[in-house]
Amino acid sequence: MTYTTHISRSIRRSRGAAVVALAAATALLAGCSSDDTNDNPLTGGKASGDSVVVGSNNFPESNLLADIYGEALKAKGIEVTYKPNIGSRETTYGLIKNGSVSVMPEYNGALLAHLDKNAVPKTLEETTKAVNAKLDSKLTLLKPSSAQAKDSVTLNAATAKKYHLTEKSSIADLKDVAGDLVIGASPEFQTRQQGLVGLKAVYGLEFKSFKALDAGGPLTRAALKKDDVQVADIFTTDPKITEEKFVVLQDPKNLFGFQNVQPLVHKGTLSKEGVAALDAVSAKLDTETLLELDTQVQAEKKDPLDVAKAWLKSAGLG
Repeated sequence: MTYTTHISRSIRRSRGAAVVALAAATALLAGCSSDDTNDNPLTGGKASGDSVVVGSNNFPESNLLADIYGEALKAKGIEVTYKPNIGSRETTYGLIKNGSVSVMPEYNGALLAHLDKNAVPKTLEETTKAVNAKLDSKLTLLKPSSAQAKDSVTLNAATAKKYHLTEKSSIADLKDVAGDLVIGASPEFQTRQQGLVGLKAVYGLEFKSFKALDAGGPLTRAALKKDDVQVADIFTTDPKITEEKFVVLQDPKNLFGFQNVQPLVHKGTLSKEGVAALDAVSAKLDTETLLELDTQVQAEKKDPLDVAKAWLKSAGLG
């Protein structure tokens, strides 16, 4: 029975991703237009309080969080459709803006960097306030969780040893050696403020070259482990950091800012019960819990939907 459930889950994800891939360009253009229509090109209808479309970015933690949100909504009797593995924020922001997606798990600091690359908030409250000031008028953020999953500058063990760097070392300590190192990350990392742009502007780092991989996923981790890249953007809640003895450098200038997990919602698509359900998730979700759930999915290879359901039940939310 467990095996059958896993196969069914995989099929649902791959089909959802394929549909989104075909529609993404059209939907993104629609989302960037001045038209206020909420027509959903993925379903032929509109997102509403009775049928909520929960999307996710193209990395495991985002998929897991989408499952948590979706199953929490289902527990309140709300109809949910999943659109997983859509892509990067450069695509998903347009889709939620035009109503193709109702709810997305977001990271407030990364979202702010997408909306305003010059923002440098000092607190979580300032981060949320700054995001809300820049958000499209059709969107809103619900309550943030205390769980944070940040981008990072992470070294493999051999590189850290070679340059005498530890988890107490700073990103700034790479300045004199970055020219000898290859950095790997998602393609978008090249042009993001919370990426190569910021690493150069804030820390003065210029790397030997950049290798386009995935968003902190298996390609990036494998390349770092094999020394195909010596530096990589690995999310700080990735269980492989400890397992592979990777070294995450400190970010004293706060380039990667606050990265609290927070639901981004298209206005009018959630009922009061739906909003309350997602706020309740945020109230229970902390960094330690997120790391444990990520470990179950990424290291223990459990189905993220099963992990989401089990956690919601244990937290009294399922």
